[in-house]
Parts: sequence; structure tokens; C-alpha cells
Amino acid sequence: ELGCWARVQSICVSLLKVPLMFGFLYLFVCSLDVLSSAFQLAGGRVAGDIFKDNAILSNPVAGLVVGILVTVLVQSSSTSTSIIVSMVSSGLLEVRSAIPIIMGSNIGTSVTNTIVALMQAGDRSEFKRAFAGATVHDCFNWLSVLVLLPLEVVSGYLHRITRLVVATFNIRSGKDAPDLLKIITEPFTKLIIQLDKSVITGIATGDESMRNRSLIRVWCGPAPTQMATMGPGPLPNCTVPSHCSSTKGIENLHNISRQKCEWHLFTDTPLPDLAVGLVLLAGSLVVLCTCLILLVKLLNSLLKGQVAKAIQKVINTDLPHPLSWLTGYFAMVVGAGMTFVVQSSSVFTSAITPLIGLGVISIERAYPLTLGSNIGTTTTAILAALASPGDKLASSFQIALCHFFFNISGILLWYPLPFTRLPIRMAKALGERTAKYRWFAVLYLIVCFLLLPSLIFGISMAGWQALVGVGAPFLGLFFFVGLVNALQARSPGRLPKWLQTWDFLPAWMHSLQPLDRLITRATLCCTDRCRSPEGWEEHEGPPWDKARLGLDNPALSYPEDVPGPAVRVGSPHLPLHSATRL
Repeated sequence: ELGCWARVQSICVSLLKVPLMFGFLYLFVCSLDVLSSAFQLAGGRVAGDIFKDNAILSNPVAGLVVGILVTVLVQSSSTSTSIIVSMVSSGLLEVRSAIPIIMGSNIGTSVTNTIVALMQAGDRSEFKRAFAGATVHDCFNWLSVLVLLPLEVVSGYLHRITRLVVATFNIRSGKDAPDLLKIITEPFTKLIIQLDKSVITGIATGDESMRNRSLIRVWCGPAPTQMATMGPGPLPNCTVPSHCSSTKGIENLHNISRQKCEWHLFTDTPLPDLAVGLVLLAGSLVVLCTCLILLVKLLNSLLKGQVAKAIQKVINTDLPHPLSWLTGYFAMVVGAGMTFVVQSSSVFTSAITPLIGLGVISIERAYPLTLGSNIGTTTTAILAALASPGDKLASSFQIALCHFFFNISGILLWYPLPFTRLPIRMAKALGERTAKYRWFAVLYLIVCFLLLPSLIFGISMAGWQALVGVGAPFLGLFFFVGLVNALQARSPGRLPKWLQTWDFLPAWMHSLQPLDRLITRATLCCTDRCRSPEGWEEHEGPPWDKARLGLDNPALSYPEDVPGPAVRVGSPHLPLHSATRL
């Protein structure tokens, strides 16, 4: 047993770890804020240009892809949603055309916690759980869009329901949404960078003069009624009181009292927006990764043995028997409330991702928390819409309600009945695949959030005929493969003998092993390990380490967790399987 002095030291160290953990969490949240600003600086003008073409946005599929790409570019669904609301309220975009873009922004915002999950790639079991917990959000959003977008195009049910709600209730302007998280983080983040987001909105709404303005905020003061000219053209007016003019090098200002904003790192920088964005992107990613790694280590040291088991029991245990079916819905309320407090679904889902990786929160419990987070972020948008002027209130409120009812419809589709919770099974399969091939996580991000949306966008530009001609066979093949996989797993006797496995196909068509060998050789060919194959074997920690720490979560188990014979990376002698699934 520990002596008295050793116990005091242990208690003091544990007590010091708690404020240290909150400090790293604060820096983690601030780095997410700066990361969003970096993406807006690097891709904000591109996002504005994409939104500008109304002919493109009238195509529902193109509108969906625009919502995904723009939200990925600016790393903020609230920014892309505010642009959509501005375009609708100004008459540049109809509510019906804006609904697919709202759906796309719902998908795009889920990329942040998927990026956060990559930071736990050092440990296979943690990475498996973290990536599954992050991608359950992606799977839910993609499945909801696959069902609800065609339904909306055919029937317009979201447009009809929201129009009925707006017409039924006497909606009046109210206070803006509370900015609780900004009160805590802004004193630090505004010392690094301050942005004028009205520039992106101005470009999207067709104000060409906004192209000459920087997104970096320099001048502050009340909205000017008249501004001096800079060169041959007039300077644009600020559209929001207390916002800043972001034009650098203003020589004269008439009829207005203006002054420089509070100092931040890039107040007088000669660098263009893109360069500043790339600098902030690199810096924020370094801080994000460092804070996340240190947070995980602190949580590992704090959540030992009985402590971890107690927390797991509290979080993952259902309510008493008569009310056990309400447990998930209670978790949704908690997720919605927490997201409403922090005003960001990305922050909330990114914060619980490390806990999922450690096994403290099971994926079955993380799923309703994530769904509640989707609801929480829409209520914030509704409150913000209530602060709109009278002439803009109806349209902005209707768009906010479309976002709300879209998420409610998705929950009704993919949660109430246990067999409909496909996102959980899909996310577990992705987590298992990613734990086996870690490079698959990067491939997943690039394909799902960049290549696939860009490809669909390009095809949709060729017209409905091209989209249906390419999309219908692809979707048919997708459903056929899914059906065959299900039959292979449950009742292979119902299939023809040649279709009971995928072994009749070339290896690269039903397995990632050939691509894995190629990537392994490409990454290791210049190292000593490549020249000494006996050093290739990867050593994992003993399986009892997690159990001893009390972090092994039985709610999320995978076949790889069972000890088996070690397989060397790059070894040509692979284990034989009786059947191969695609």
C-alpha cells in the first residue's frame, strides 16, 4: 500500500489533472473556431461564387452537392445556412430550391468530427471505436438524404409543412440566439483573427464590389452612410451594424467616425486571404492534434479501473425497465441541450469522439446523442431567424424550420425501431475496416466529402438525362451488392453456388489487400524496414492492458479484438478465408 505522503502526492496530481484537462479542452474548442476561420479565408470566396449561380442551385442534386462542398470549405454549417437565409430573404433564391442546400450543409458539417477521429489512429482499438462513433453521423445524414431528397422533389413535403407552420402561427421578431460559447472563446480567438463574414454573403448575393474586399476585419465602427472612394470605384457599405470594413489601405473616410478594430495577429498583414488561411489552417491543426492527444492521455490516466467502469455504467445504462425504451430519447434531449449551450454541433460531436474512442461512451449511446445534436443546432438557427426584420422573417424562419423537420424526419426513419438503426451497423463496419487499413480513413474523407460530391455535381450539370443515366445503374448495382452481401452472411443457400462468395471476381474488386500492399510498399520502400522484412511485424499492446484500465467497452466489439495469429504487413502469405465478402 502507498504511504501517507505518496497518497497525498497522488491526490494532488489527480486534482491538478482536472483543471489541466479543462484547459486543453478550452484550447481544443478554440482551435476548432480558428480552423473554421482558416477554411473561410482559404475557401470563402469560392463558396460565395458557388452560391452565386442560381441556375445551378435550381437543380436539387446540384443544390445538395453545393451545400456539402460549401460547408466543407467553410467548416461551418451556420455560415453556409446564414448565406442561404440571406439569399432567400433577398429574393435571389426560392425556399424550395434552398431545401436541398440545407440537406447538403447537414452532411458537410459532419466532416469535422471525422477529422478529429483521425487523431486517435495510434491505437487500433481506440481508432476503431472513434472512427465508428464519428462516421455514425455521416451515415445518418447520407441515408436521410437518399430517402428524403427524392421524396421532397416529388412531393415537396418539407416546403408544404413549413409553409403551413409559418402561416398558422403569428411569428414575431425576437431576440437573437444566445452566444454562450463565444463569450468564453472569443476573448482568445479574436486576438488571433477577426473576420467579416458579410463579404462571403455579399459575393453570394451578387455584390461585385465585395470581390475587392478582404475577409480580414480591419476597420470597426457603426455602419457608414457614406464611405470614401478607393481608386475609381466606391467602397461598399457595411450591411451589419458594428461590423468592420475589411478593405485594407483606406485613405479617407467622410461623414463617419471609424477606428481600427482591436489588435489581432493579422491586423496589418500584407499577406492575401489565402496565405493567411493556410497559415491558420496549419497552426490550428497542430494545436488541435496536440490538445486532442494530451486530452486522451489525461483521460486515460484519470479514468482508471473502477472510475471508468462507474462512468460507463452511468452513461451507457438504460433507464429502469418500464421506461427503458425512453433512454435513447433522453440522450437526444441531452445532446440537443448541450449543442444549444455550445451553439455548435461540430464542437459537441468532436468533444465526445475521444470519449467514444476510449470506450467511455458506447456507439449505441453516441448515436442518439448525435441525433440530438442535429436537433440542437437547428433550434439555434430558428432563434436566430426570429431576430430577422419583419420583411425577411417568414422566409428565413421557413428555411430554419426546413432544417429542423429534415432532422426530425431522419430520426423517425432511422431510430425508433432497433432494426432501422442502420447507421450504427454501417459505422461499425467502417470502423472495423479502418482499424485494419488505417489509410482507408483518409480515402473515406476524400471520396465522401470531395470526389463523390464533385463527380455528382459535374454529372448533374449535364442535365437530368445524364444524371439518371449514370446514377440509376450505379444505385441499382449498389443495392444489388448490399442484398447479396446480406444473403451471403445469413442464408447463402438461397444464392447460386457461384454467387455465394465474391472469389470469382479479381482480388482488387472485392478486397482492399492489393491496394494495401501497394500503399505499404510505396510508404516503406525508402526505409530500413523495407530492406529488413523481419522488422515489418507490427506489435500491438497486450489485450489485457485495456481491461486493466477499465476502458474496454463491450458494447462495441469487433472480430479483430479476439487474439489471433499475427500477420506481417506486406507478407505475401495471407490467412485463408472460406468466403470473401465485398
